Amino acid sequence: MQIQENVPLNSHSAMRLGGNARYLSNINDRFEIAPLIAWAAQNRVPVIMVGDGTNIVWRDEGFPGLVLVNRIKRFETLNVDDDNMYLTVGGGEHWDSVVERTVDMGFSGLEELSLIPGTAGATPVQNVGAYGKEIKDVMMTLEAYDIMQGKLVTLPASECAFGYRTSRFKTTDRGRFLITSVTFHLARTNPAPPFYDSLRLYFADKGITAFTPKVVRDAVIAIRSAKLPDPKVVANNGSFFFNPFVSSEKLSQLLEDFPTLAYSVTSDDKIKVSAAWLVEQAGFKDAHDTETGMATWAKQPLILVNEGAKSTADLLKFKQKITDAVKEKFGITLQQEPELLP
Repeated sequence: MQIQENVPLNSHSAMRLGGNARYLSNINDRFEIAPLIAWAAQNRVPVIMVGDGTNIVWRDEGFPGLVLVNRIKRFETLNVDDDNMYLTVGGGEHWDSVVERTVDMGFSGLEELSLIPGTAGATPVQNVGAYGKEIKDVMMTLEAYDIMQGKLVTLPASECAFGYRTSRFKTTDRGRFLITSVTFHLARTNPAPPFYDSLRLYFADKGITAFTPKVVRDAVIAIRSAKLPDPKVVANNGSFFFNPFVSSEKLSQLLEDFPTLAYSVTSDDKIKVSAAWLVEQAGFKDAHDTETGMATWAKQPLILVNEGAKSTADLLKFKQKITDAVKEKFGITLQQEPELLP
């Protein structure tokens, strides 16, 4: 076991803020986990596993235990028949590289999830989704180390309690399962309409009428690149707030006062309001806060960027300014999407 001490965690969050980890170890193989868990138990310190840190923010106090960084690599295919494939990827694989490889192989299922930063092992935790596709739509099973049972287990998608940007790994079983690999069901078919609105408009604008996984991936990359900053270049966690759900009564009230309100109705008849629209209308479009060193991205107000913040406290202060303004104007309390650790 190679365990480092007093490691800065700002390099393990895309927001580049946070204190130190008391201990940290990189995991390259799933069988390295058990002895490290035993070591942590012997030393009476908590354990947490992270990937690239694209959807987490560390507190200024850091983490008083052992941080495991998932570097597990794996890309294993199993052909079911000529048109179907099971793909198992290591939890430490970079997600967009996984998507790119599947598209290059001619398989469909992940192309809408292109250019999402982070690792494969993090995708089920958040039930990552974009452009009408979610991880739950394509995931079959995942393998994880169950700290409670002290062994590797396999969980089917049906037991992951997937919801909108959530799962049992964020809620009832937070911290219990350390995800080592994920298995997906992909198909050798071309994607077909209807597409998510922004994709549909992109295809119409470009005159694209023939669709392949690569065509969809290229479109997603073009759309995302045009409005979202690269976390490797600009410190950010992507979308910082969830799109809130409201009742039909609340929607009617909002539309009376704000006829241009951006909202949509989901397949299960829930009303989802655009958090980006709320933030922009509350006065935070391309906002640059000199007090905290934080800002909103010029092309997407839902993205909070670290321009010169010195601490996580600065980020949280800026976040509070936004949530207070939205609450006052619309009566809606925005919820933070990146997880604040520990």
